[in-house]
Amino acid sequence: MKLAVLLFAFAFAAPTLAGEAAPNADNPEVEARINKLGEDLRCLVCQNESLAGSRADLAEDLRREMRKQMKAGKNDAEVIEYLTDRYGDFVLYRPPFKPVTYLLWLGPVIFLAIGGTIWYVTLKRRHKMQDQIQPDSEALKKAAALLEQ
Repeated sequence: MKLAVLLFAFAFAAPTLAGEAAPNADNPEVEARINKLGEDLRCLVCQNESLAGSRADLAEDLRREMRKQMKAGKNDAEVIEYLTDRYGDFVLYRPPFKPVTYLLWLGPVIFLAIGGTIWYVTLKRRHKMQDQIQPDSEALKKAAALLEQ
């Protein structure tokens, strides 16, 4: 009975034995281009992970689509154009400088300028207030006279 159970377990375990991994592409140059290009593209599901490093189903579909387009002879710019047409500039880690992304690119500079202006005005007001607070010699004499009384 033990032998039958053991043979039954091995019969069902045989399909789970791992084989050698098959390469993703027949052409290693295409695979290298996909990996290089995938590092500059954002995974739409993970958002903080590159397309090359993501294991999400959508990322694998996008890599498959990129592979198909590269095999069809498209260059990297055409592949990126296809992805941005389909998914928008969000797929790019470095979106282009255009009216829609002006705030994205110029925002840090604008906020730094606003912060610097606020800091400058605050220091100037504080300095002005300290000048007004400094008592003159007559006020000091009056205060000393009041204290002596």
